[in-house]
Amino acid sequence: MKKISIVVPIFNEEDIIEELLNRICEICKSINYSIELLVVNDGSHDNTLNILKSKISLIPFLKIINLSRNFGHQSAYMAGLSIADGDAVIMMDGDLQDPPEFIPELIKKWNENNDIVLAARKSRNETFIRKILFTCFHKFFRFISDHPMPVNSGMFCLIDKVVATELNKMPERNRFIPGLRDWLGFKSTVAWYDRDKRFKGKPKQSFVKLLNMACDAIFSFSYKPLRLILLFGFFISSISIIYAITLFILRIIKIDYVKGFTTPTVAILFLGGLILFSLGILGEYLGRIYDEVKQRPIFIISEIISYK
Repeated sequence: MKKISIVVPIFNEEDIIEELLNRICEICKSINYSIELLVVNDGSHDNTLNILKSKISLIPFLKIINLSRNFGHQSAYMAGLSIADGDAVIMMDGDLQDPPEFIPELIKKWNENNDIVLAARKSRNETFIRKILFTCFHKFFRFISDHPMPVNSGMFCLIDKVVATELNKMPERNRFIPGLRDWLGFKSTVAWYDRDKRFKGKPKQSFVKLLNMACDAIFSFSYKPLRLILLFGFFISSISIIYAITLFILRIIKIDYVKGFTTPTVAILFLGGLILFSLGILGEYLGRIYDEVKQRPIFIISEIISYK
């Protein structure tokens, strides 16, 4: 019998974890596959881990992967992916916005000889601001990325064991898994679903964390920011040359057209801002190179708890 691994990262979800496990267990009863449920505890400091431990004897296919601290959303997924040994791996968030009831549809699409099945959102039940920000990110990422991913797709997906193996081989530290998954180029398809609102509590991914993930996505998959700096530099240099020639001609014909300090002040402030902006973009790339050079692990597993 084929085996399906389900990877779910968790961080401070004591209010949700029991409902999550109950719904996954219920849907697994209708799946004619061996199931491996890998819940990655990403350094929770509430009662999440204790609740998970109390369920071990009740859910024989449950494995708890306990990380030594909070390593972040993408690293927690990779920790689960490193342990998963199913013929296919389903990745889903633990806030129940990705409905476990959609798992059979992902498996159905996988059985149609697809290596990657993306769960794409027809609609998303988010606050107005978060909805706008997510929409802007997806559009901007498609514009700037050298390997754009399908619109409205995220972490919720099924990947074949072959794809999981290739993802685990990738050594990079600053990961954006949806981008890496699409970069691999295996045969993929899309399954559409309506994304639910969060079951309970507040989102654990703050604006700052989402911004960091967006930066990882952009700077890991595109050289366009660097090329834009080059184009800006060429454009400003061209304007400066034209402006200098104009001033030279005006000086020859004895027309003192530029008076005061307005022009040089505006030019200095503009160029200073542009230089700082360019240094910021270069810094993002250099920072990621620094992370790669250090070769630190992206996660540390302190223990794996299972029924066996």
